[in-house]
Amino acid sequence: FDALLVGLSLNMGLTVGSWEIIIAVLLVCCNSILKRERPEIQGLLTAFITGLGIDMWLFLLRNLITPEIWYSKMIYFGIGLVITGLGTAIYLQTNFAPIPIDRLTLIIQELTRTNIFISRTFIYLIFLIMAMILHGPIGIGTILTVCLGGLLLNSFMPLTKKVLNYLLVHQSRSSSYKKNKAADHNDNKSIF
Repeated sequence: FDALLVGLSLNMGLTVGSWEIIIAVLLVCCNSILKRERPEIQGLLTAFITGLGIDMWLFLLRNLITPEIWYSKMIYFGIGLVITGLGTAIYLQTNFAPIPIDRLTLIIQELTRTNIFISRTFIYLIFLIMAMILHGPIGIGTILTVCLGGLLLNSFMPLTKKVLNYLLVHQSRSSSYKKNKAADHNDNKSIF
């Protein structure tokens, strides 16, 4: 997806983050049509923050972290890919203002009755083809992201669901216990 954004930036102007926001607007419309529902405007807030973050990252840190050795690049890339998959799974489980490309992943999964691996990989393939047409920077990292991004997200979704459910149930029980204990304490005061 990022290769498409860079390709658009190089060929048509504007910043990479600006293209993130523009594509998000288009995807919100696409998602609305596919779901036959009103557009999810809150997803644009997430896209706006992401777009600003991309531009800030490129402006401030472009020359700060530049590993030169190929295995250093692969280590950074691998860590980034895993963190991206885990982070996306966590925030998708909360269902709070998913960025439009992530909402599209869930919509395609629902419409095709497949898993997230297939729907995410399909979307990444479409964006890879578009990036190739626009001569975006496509390298081994882009190919690995297309092949592994959906797999990692699909793998992390059940794990994050279990962890979040456990945390929510545990927090709920803890809250109930504290309320009951406070009520018992107040009852004991009234006896004496």
